[in-house]
Amino acid sequence: MDTKERVLENTIQRCRERHIILPTYKQMRNPEHIPQKIKDKLANIGLWDLNSLNLFRITWKNEPRDFGGKFGDVNYLEIPSELTGVKARIIVLIGKYFPTGAHKVGATFGPLVEKLVTGRFDPTCQKALWPSTGNYCRGGAYDSYLLGCESIAVLPQGMSPERFDWLHKVGAEVFATPGSESNVKEIYDKVKVLKAERGDGIVNLNQFEEIGNPMWHYAVTGPAMEEVYNQTKKPNQRFSGVFLTQGSAGTLGSTDYLREKFPHMKVCAGEAVQCPTLLENGYGEHRIEGIGDKHVPWIHNIRNMDLVGAIDDNPNIRLMRLFNEPAGREYLKKELHIDAALVDKLGLLGISSIANLMGSIKLAKYYEMDENDMLFTVATDSMDMYQSRLAEEKQKHGEFTNRDAAVSFNSDLLGLNIDHMLEMTYYQKKRMHNLKYFTWIEQQGKTVEELNAQWYDENYWKSRYAKVQEWDDEINAFNERTGVSKEYN
Repeated sequence: MDTKERVLENTIQRCRERHIILPTYKQMRNPEHIPQKIKDKLANIGLWDLNSLNLFRITWKNEPRDFGGKFGDVNYLEIPSELTGVKARIIVLIGKYFPTGAHKVGATFGPLVEKLVTGRFDPTCQKALWPSTGNYCRGGAYDSYLLGCESIAVLPQGMSPERFDWLHKVGAEVFATPGSESNVKEIYDKVKVLKAERGDGIVNLNQFEEIGNPMWHYAVTGPAMEEVYNQTKKPNQRFSGVFLTQGSAGTLGSTDYLREKFPHMKVCAGEAVQCPTLLENGYGEHRIEGIGDKHVPWIHNIRNMDLVGAIDDNPNIRLMRLFNEPAGREYLKKELHIDAALVDKLGLLGISSIANLMGSIKLAKYYEMDENDMLFTVATDSMDMYQSRLAEEKQKHGEFTNRDAAVSFNSDLLGLNIDHMLEMTYYQKKRMHNLKYFTWIEQQGKTVEELNAQWYDENYWKSRYAKVQEWDDEINAFNERTGVSKEYN
């Protein structure tokens, strides 16, 4: 028996002992394909419970409840024109109703399961290493636990305390690196040290280079946006575009799928004004947690982009208060007469989600979009992960008043304009793509040949995303070998 098959046998035995069955991409995209016996058992399981059947809740279609939820339509929120100041419809997919409260459980599922079912990760003797600036390490630690794996999380020490508290509770080994959101290289440096110390005892699942990250969004998030569009569009309304902060570029994988369906749509990638990497090859530090910067992810298909738009983190943080402080919500309800039920749901948008909303407004203004245009984005997580940030702002700046709410609404929302935006030419895209060289070739051991293939070979990205069905076949074959699937047939 060769090494790969021996590792695969260890993994199969682990899953057999713990009654672990893996969902397919088809099931995560369309939960109606999940066996009824699994759905029946989920009726007695909490959304965040450390139960392996919650792998089947890695979908945009969970019933929005904490315990025993079933499946329904895609969870989304439409932000009305009264709040955005633009005529275009802006649809936000909601990530709160994933296990851990963020869609990153999907982005981590892809890289980990790909290795488990192909004999390249042994959960009996190896740890999964999750380098992250946001929710990725939380999703990775959660998925690892459900799949019988131990995990290591590496993230900047400046991230919100809620992230660290949760990681310790789930039993992950945690390393806090210097800096905050912008300090990605320091994470890589710590990963290099850990690899040198522990060798084959850890497997690095780097969100910025693992194709399983955007693959999940290609297979699940893109179709979810398409489904909402088809269900809610009115006559003459078109799928006009997507705004997503770059981050690891995982969620941007959804736009590779959507481009096939809506070739004339616009894709705008966002970043922080305080660290304009794509726009200006820049550096700096900002407070919009979870959007990454100072480098271009290996898995970012730059050629599929149309624009870059930067978000100022100061208005972003003020909008966090407007959407969540009592005086802010009172102002929106009573003085602007925005639907109270919608205002009460604004806590579904975490800090980076607010940035995505801001970018969508800027995109609508840039192209002078009207009521016939529909724009899509995501709320990766909710304010559940940022209550400490609200407390910090209150301590720094005092109570958030009615006057503060009026100023923030008029300047930070209605006052958004098209500054710090770039509609990209061929050579501007190529400049951004070539920035990958400094991180991935010089530091991380990738090859120039593959870098060039990403740019010049039109089949490079298509061939990778075309493997979704192959991965589902691998997952089905794995489940057959464990025998656990028989329990639910």
